Amino acid sequence: MRLLLPAYGLLAYFASAATATALTYKLTPNEKACFFASVDQKGAKVAFYFAVQSGGSFDVDYSVVGPNDKVILDGSKERQGDFVFTANEVGEYRFCFNNEMSTFADKMVDFEVAVENEQHAQLPSRQGTSPEQTSALEESIFKLSGQLSTITRNQKYFRTRENRNFSTVRSTERRIFNFSIVEGLMMVTMACLQVFIVRFFFQGARKGYV
Repeated sequence: MRLLLPAYGLLAYFASAATATALTYKLTPNEKACFFASVDQKGAKVAFYFAVQSGGSFDVDYSVVGPNDKVILDGSKERQGDFVFTANEVGEYRFCFNNEMSTFADKMVDFEVAVENEQHAQLPSRQGTSPEQTSALEESIFKLSGQLSTITRNQKYFRTRENRNFSTVRSTERRIFNFSIVEGLMMVTMACLQVFIVRFFFQGARKGYV
């Protein structure tokens, strides 16, 4: 029980030291959308993840700009990305998505921005607890944190795959439906044209006999 209290304190510290924002945004054709994250301390780690869930070829242009308008990250026609960089300046960082390359397709973009300060908490010392036990507990918590991050990345990857496959299936169904309608209309048109041609031949033959 004595070891659980420092663990809870360390987990509570990490929850307060990191801020994260996860959003899903619908990017319309020829639209550029920017989102902002504030960094209060130099040296903070900023994690940026995005994935195009549906729309077009599942690609989008992106850019990350610092407070001094310096481009930190950029790319074009990317389907997804997972980046971590160190914020060397205090201020607002701009995360932009650009869909100007698309003229009619909407893009559904799922992204997350997390800011985490590199400060390690000191476990409170208690009577009867040796430094070795405290260090082992801290190491176990860091391992659990890394494993949870891996699980989160895998969940995001499988979610993206599922959304893209569903979008592909829905697009295929729509194309098959449209093709079936066009095929049916062509069959009706051909049938009417054949009837008209046959009637025209018979009417011409009757006039010849008269």
